[in-house]
Amino acid sequence: MNGDRNEAEVGDFLRSRRARIRPEEVGLPAHGRRRVPGLRREEVAQLAGVSVDYYIRLEQGRGTSVSDAVLDSVARVLRLDETEQTYLRTVARPRRRRGPQAGASRVRPGVQLLLDAMERSAAFVLGRRMDVLAWNALGDAVNGFSRLAPAERNMARRVFLDPAGRELYPEWHAVAAQTVAHLRVHAGRYADDPELCALVGELSVRSEDFRRLWADHEVRECAYGVKTVRHPVAGLLTLPYETMTTPSDPEQTIVAYTPEPGSETAERLALLGSWVTL
Repeated sequence: MNGDRNEAEVGDFLRSRRARIRPEEVGLPAHGRRRVPGLRREEVAQLAGVSVDYYIRLEQGRGTSVSDAVLDSVARVLRLDETEQTYLRTVARPRRRRGPQAGASRVRPGVQLLLDAMERSAAFVLGRRMDVLAWNALGDAVNGFSRLAPAERNMARRVFLDPAGRELYPEWHAVAAQTVAHLRVHAGRYADDPELCALVGELSVRSEDFRRLWADHEVRECAYGVKTVRHPVAGLLTLPYETMTTPSDPEQTIVAYTPEPGSETAERLALLGSWVTL
């Protein structure tokens, strides 16, 4: 993403966050006509202890030298959580990064061995653009990665562009919102990645749901949780998941769906795994 887009992102993000806070929540009078919901820029500046001009420059993306103390004050006023604070620092003070290194989308043989050893887990590896780079047998049995064309092996594309995605995820709307919030974290972290920019553009053009969710400017790391999958053979699966980033490849994340031992999902997954090995 180029510099102009990054500047726009800072402003859009801060405006979306001050719009969600009512004046009375921060001790300000709520009377008087307001053209927009939430806090005014002047009020954020006052509460953060900075000049109005300084805050306006920050919201316009012209605060690249802003200090941690100011960003912390703004984050406090806007009640940003840890992920949102990190995102604000990333987009407010963008650093030019090198493009993906050669081979960055390839998974080391040792990581593939680790996946294959996780026999009770449906596991796979995601890259920086939510591309699916590798998987084990159970991960493929649950998600059907091997049946997809390489260009379609992307979790965001699958959620928004593949009609089967809505069948796969009974709680599709929650999965969609989570996917967008996670993708925005990557978009802020790798703002100069042209392929990531192209992915966001493609999804925006082809999916009205994606456009709407992207405009909310939610940011969220998906480090762990529970995902419900409706498998065409195994039925409804409730899958707790954990993620791990390997130190040698920080842009690659291992995702492991591991059911509770003795649960109905564990039994169904074990049966599915036995069919895979036949």
